[in-house]
Amino acid sequence: MATRIVVVGMGYVGIPAAALLADVDGYDVTGLQRKSKRSGWKIDVLNSGKSPFEGVEPGLDELIAKVVKKGTFRVTDDIEVLKDADIILIDVQTPTDAQNMPQYVSLREVSANIGKRLKKGALVIVESTVAPGTTQNVVQKILEKESGLKGGIDFDVAFSYERVMPGKLLEYIVNMPRVVGGITPEGTKRAVEVYSKIVKEEIFTTDTLSAELSKTIENAYRDVNIGFANEMALVCESLGVNIFEIIKLINARHDRHMHIPGAGVGGHCLPKDPWLLRYGLYEYGTWKVEPEFISLARRINNHMPVHMSDLVENALWSKGVSIQDAIVTILGIAYLENADDTRNTPAATLAAALMSKGAKVRLHDPYVKSWDFGPQEVEADIMKAVEGADCLALVTKHSEYFTLDLDAIKKAMQTPIIVDGRNVFDQDTVMEMGFEYRCVGKRGIQRTD
Repeated sequence: MATRIVVVGMGYVGIPAAALLADVDGYDVTGLQRKSKRSGWKIDVLNSGKSPFEGVEPGLDELIAKVVKKGTFRVTDDIEVLKDADIILIDVQTPTDAQNMPQYVSLREVSANIGKRLKKGALVIVESTVAPGTTQNVVQKILEKESGLKGGIDFDVAFSYERVMPGKLLEYIVNMPRVVGGITPEGTKRAVEVYSKIVKEEIFTTDTLSAELSKTIENAYRDVNIGFANEMALVCESLGVNIFEIIKLINARHDRHMHIPGAGVGGHCLPKDPWLLRYGLYEYGTWKVEPEFISLARRINNHMPVHMSDLVENALWSKGVSIQDAIVTILGIAYLENADDTRNTPAATLAAALMSKGAKVRLHDPYVKSWDFGPQEVEADIMKAVEGADCLALVTKHSEYFTLDLDAIKKAMQTPIIVDGRNVFDQDTVMEMGFEYRCVGKRGIQRTD
């Protein structure tokens, strides 16, 4: 008899994980997705054998079509499928609020739904990123309360985090090392057996708390490194030096790897995981340790889209255009190149900052069809998006932006200005063409009044 797996949450983690598991002999996989206006449409799309993602995802469309046709993968909104599940993966979002506190509404609801239907001997694996201690102190306790069963005796619980990235969803699951931490050695072993069917790299085992810390510290480490690069970009701007030349010189030493600055940090992980780590240090109304580096990095990275708006305002001023009278076209709405993921996109902060200064904002993205951050429509036609614009502000380095017809774009614009948030354009080339040019880390604020 096939092992019945339910994957809760059909997003950037749940879909590729479910598809890969459904391709394993002896596994039968059901995706569980809430039928809401925002995401319920995914059920029909996936059941038709297609991927719901607009971005480039090598191999995913083919894999979904294969396992749907094979009959080992389907998606439903019926929570009663949990009753027969041998293995349950939790892949719901765990956002933070305006005060940087975790919001576990979905996680708690899903845990309760599972607990009410949990059968003896089942294995529950939390893949959603959580604050250290959450798997045992939140998920396991809810499962025990709702089921009347005992974790580690009647059922197993493990935490194993994802390392996926839009554009490389399958690759990063299959070809990245995996970390698994169960509440018991037996639970850890069972989870390893599941992942060994789809992961080609080494699978490391540890306890649940260490696995949770591994994920949050890993992303905090990256966020801090990006924050340092962004701050040094501001330093170089102030001194009239090109940060990208500096990075090249530093990284010429083989054991150095300074990160690249940019228009801001987005996605579901980096803007929130450092705060989840911090939250795990909160107990009885006080902090065990106050992690200052990660808080500072968050402030710096959050400021970069605002800095982009300052560069836009300065470039407009240099051409005699008031920002209150300007049309600014933002190039790239997704937080990551060649993807359609807009979660925590810096483009939203930039748009808000520009509009607060009186600018009219347009949006262009080759992959994103719509967004939830403002009233603007997302224009797919680049020439319509730039027609009559006073400035182009590039946020996302989609491959299409490297081959733009800049001659045609310049003729279509009212004022030829480019503010480059990702070092996509060659400064000498665009300036020779007559564009006023600013770039994060290359050219500082010139305005003196």
